[in-house]
Amino acid sequence: MISFILRRLLHALPLLLAVVVLNFLLIAFTPGDPILLLVGDFPAPPEYLEQMRREYGLDQPVWVQLWRYLAKVVQGDFGFSFAAQQPVATLIVERLGVTLELTLTALVFASVGGMVLGVAAARMRGRWPDTAIQTASSAGYSIPDFWLGQLLILTFAIGLGWLPSQGNSSVRDATEGFAGWLDHMRYLILPAFALSLRYLALITRITRASMLEVMGSDYILAARSRGASEWTVVVVHGLRNAAAPVLTVIGYNVGFILAGSALIEAVFAWPGIGRLLFESISRRDYPVMLAILLMVSATVVVANLVTDVVHRLIDPRLERT
Repeated sequence: MISFILRRLLHALPLLLAVVVLNFLLIAFTPGDPILLLVGDFPAPPEYLEQMRREYGLDQPVWVQLWRYLAKVVQGDFGFSFAAQQPVATLIVERLGVTLELTLTALVFASVGGMVLGVAAARMRGRWPDTAIQTASSAGYSIPDFWLGQLLILTFAIGLGWLPSQGNSSVRDATEGFAGWLDHMRYLILPAFALSLRYLALITRITRASMLEVMGSDYILAARSRGASEWTVVVVHGLRNAAAPVLTVIGYNVGFILAGSALIEAVFAWPGIGRLLFESISRRDYPVMLAILLMVSATVVVANLVTDVVHRLIDPRLERT
């Protein structure tokens, strides 16, 4: 297992390097001048604009900028934000916890809820609960996240007034302790549900298909013939053997759910990494964009590695491949 992890990490290093280079080139050749956006409507003379470009290193050729950026990244320096006028690492660290809270909540809800619904649909195959779950999962998978977020705001925040629609905590009536935690949870419900619904539907369908394949196996029949309880048959023998493709889907979607949080955070004004990425794109804040894209890419690589390790632990037969 250790040699497998080391091999995967060695393969991931050139992949991350290629991602950094490609992202840098795509952003560098994107139309728009960040210095003009930074200056704004101020009638700055050309000499001042050239001075600003020299200070930020934008007057150099692209390959020189790329080499300097790679040298800084290796040292853990992700540059200086044009718009915020502070180190990029500081900006990301300040907002990382809020984004992790949102994405992990959505991922746990989608994973647990999807497996429960998938197992229930498989056990009641052909009956109305199975049909209802499949119909709802198909509809949930086809609804765009940002559109669903706006519908939730219109329904539960504006129409019914049950939940807040913007931010992650109350500004006027800030409370501490358990009451403050409950108030914070009210702000988390809508964005977490909007972010998780697509993955909840996907995990439900994958779990159902995998459970149907497993429950028809001979060892399931043998377990029932030995008098095992239905809980043991479904969870211990069924779900455990059907979990490999489900865990694969969950692990491979970690990066997508992190990247997809950008739109959800913009819709709900959630002050996290996704909203920071959205703001940096509109401001042409290249260092912030590059750092966030690198973080998402590294998250995908690590999530895939963890998924493969868990897959091997669940199915020891993979040790021989």
